[in-house]
Amino acid sequence: MATLNKIDFPLRGEFITLDTLLKATAMAPSGGAAKALVASGVVEVDGQVELRKTCKLRLGQVVRLTGVRIHIVAGE
Repeated sequence: MATLNKIDFPLRGEFITLDTLLKATAMAPSGGAAKALVASGVVEVDGQVELRKTCKLRLGQVVRLTGVRIHIVAGE
């Protein structure tokens, strides 16, 4: 079984958009690459495939893509 990289992302503010999160966590090198990644159907939010590039993510949500799990946690 493959090891899953786990990232806790500290949220500052009410939400972060999915494409911005992928860029901020270095899962995508640019905003365009993040949008293409989401459009390809490999990104899940809370266990469901998410195709909305600017989906608003809030505290407690979990984003998964190949080999990575990102948990949105409270920031400072």
